[in-house]
Amino acid sequence: MIDTLKKHSFDISNCHKMIIAISIFLFLTFSSVFGQNIKVACVGNSVTYGAGIENPAEKYPAQLQMMLGEKYEVKNFGRSGATLLKNGYRPYWNEPEFEEALKFKADIVIIHLGLNDTDPRAWPKYRDEFIRDYTNLIDTFKSVNPDAEVKICRLTPIFSGHPRFTSSTREWYWQVQEAIEVVAEINEVELLDLHTQLHRRPDLFPDNLHPTGDGAKIIAETVFGAITGNYGGLKLAPIFSNNMVLQRNQPIVFWGTDNTGETVTINFNNQERSALVNNAGEWEVEFPSMEAGGSYSATIRNSEKEIELKDILIGDIWICSGQSNMEFRLSQAATASDDIKQANLPEIRLFNMQPVAYTNNESWDLETLDKINRLEYFKQTEWKPTSPETAKDFSAVAYHFGKTVYEVTGVPVGLILNAVGGSPAEAWIDSYTLEFHPRLVGMFRDWKNNDFINPWCRERAGKNIELAENKSQRHPYHPSYLYETGIQDLTKLNIAGVIWYQGESNEQNVELHETIFPTLVESWRNAWDADLPLYYVQLSSMAVGRETWGHFRDSQRRLMYEIPNSGMAVSSDLGDSTDVHPREKKQVGERLARWALNKTYGLSEITPSGPLFHDCYFEGGAAWISFEFAEGLKTSDGKPLKSFEVAEFPGLFFPATAEIKGNVVKVTSDKVNTPRYVRYGWSSYSEGNLVNMEGLPASTFTTEY
Repeated sequence: MIDTLKKHSFDISNCHKMIIAISIFLFLTFSSVFGQNIKVACVGNSVTYGAGIENPAEKYPAQLQMMLGEKYEVKNFGRSGATLLKNGYRPYWNEPEFEEALKFKADIVIIHLGLNDTDPRAWPKYRDEFIRDYTNLIDTFKSVNPDAEVKICRLTPIFSGHPRFTSSTREWYWQVQEAIEVVAEINEVELLDLHTQLHRRPDLFPDNLHPTGDGAKIIAETVFGAITGNYGGLKLAPIFSNNMVLQRNQPIVFWGTDNTGETVTINFNNQERSALVNNAGEWEVEFPSMEAGGSYSATIRNSEKEIELKDILIGDIWICSGQSNMEFRLSQAATASDDIKQANLPEIRLFNMQPVAYTNNESWDLETLDKINRLEYFKQTEWKPTSPETAKDFSAVAYHFGKTVYEVTGVPVGLILNAVGGSPAEAWIDSYTLEFHPRLVGMFRDWKNNDFINPWCRERAGKNIELAENKSQRHPYHPSYLYETGIQDLTKLNIAGVIWYQGESNEQNVELHETIFPTLVESWRNAWDADLPLYYVQLSSMAVGRETWGHFRDSQRRLMYEIPNSGMAVSSDLGDSTDVHPREKKQVGERLARWALNKTYGLSEITPSGPLFHDCYFEGGAAWISFEFAEGLKTSDGKPLKSFEVAEFPGLFFPATAEIKGNVVKVTSDKVNTPRYVRYGWSSYSEGNLVNMEGLPASTFTTEY
């Protein structure tokens, strides 16, 4: 059930929703006719009361009153510290606010209780009484007004900075959430989601528990929508536009928002399907899977509005993510002049998610900082066919990946670029996963001084946000931020897979990255509920200040064998000794495409990689190395092999002589009589020249592990 909670699947049946919508409509109509105010009781704890909010007008019930207008009478019956449990340390049942709320005889009751029940004085002892006590509370409000509409709420967040978070609150909080879902189901009451939006806004919770006035506004807006059903009319999710690609051979899903009770009807591929908008203002319409092709159009309509999408292709969608080397534009690449001229590929569609501010060494203004806190980091964009004009500002790596896949398969390709310069991998992992990770949960604490985080990232973020007035100002490098702004809203979109180029901002701690990267893959695969293929780029070569890169590259190689359905493109032969952004991007994109073509598209005749270390044995004072993808071993420059080293003791390596013997390599050194370990391409700027018959380079490796 916790997985269900996490995915926010709290919808009740469409029939029940329709009954609720009709009941509310009739109630509001009769109330209006007879001139009665509609009474709304806001029942809860300190969040409802508005603890920490100095201006009474900013507390959520007061803001709700302003939104609803004079036909409603909203009263705040919140009590700080109150528990729902009758045997809790401060039962709401025993507080004067409870008696006042009953006397009010509300027409609509909004209950938000349970946060204080996560306390060690309550939940461990009395958890088995929670569902019964909550049901009794609902019944009690209905007993004083049988026509009352009772709505209960998922809890607002408790963030990891809370002092009891990892010791108890984290687990008990979600157990309470699960119990609240059961309460809603058995009592057939509407469940309002106060968690999802606010969990993405830690900047609005200065003490990790109580929202500011802006946080209270989000609560009020959620309750307003539930009471009125007004969600601003028919809208599609932002990923939908003309010229888009929809994933072939998987169900085709359209989704968006509308006012409660509306019916959204979609005509697509000569089929028509409809969905009723739920009480959260959400709708979703699914069509059967289709083969590659197009173009198609879709018409989306409700009773008042119609939206038409044109020139839709069915093909393969790839998310292209990471940091600056994925972001690196085609116009900046070494082959730009030829590439841009040839970029007339109308069956490759580009969705270019660009930030409102780049993470350059500069201070951002207050308007930008506010947008970042509101999760508006990426500008609104639309799908575009590939042309010289659209391709030049798109990722060079992603472009060449898509071009290669399309030219080999003939299948239309959609590329979603979502990459941010300097971003660490933890920024791309959902917060639920990080919060429940026994090690990575520590990444949230005191981020400015946290040694989990690359110092460069902390310094650059500090520069960007130095003018911030909010002490909890967010930044794209913060854990989970880029997932919440750039990935989370895409996860209903079926895709073919992911290509990833990142690591420079996690290279300071190889061992930590060995935890972070598989966690990122798990996070995304859980979000899509699919074993997504993921093909990533091994760090390149650079001589200046990158002493960890040999270790990091080998770690990336080993991770490929730990992460199912993955592949790694080697790029160490394309590095720049002084620039972390080498310009040779065409080969990188093509090498990623080789993995996809071989594994995802099943084209086994395409070699996916250069030589990858397989095994080693020692005989006659020499090391003998075998490789995967070793057909036609040779050197890239026709010269003797370089960058091999051997050691008798771990960590004490000496330069070695290496020779190609068929499809294996013999390695010796006159300084090591009894070699036990071998490594290759270990220098931060590798001069390794071993390739296979395809000219693809061998990966950095060591036999120490």
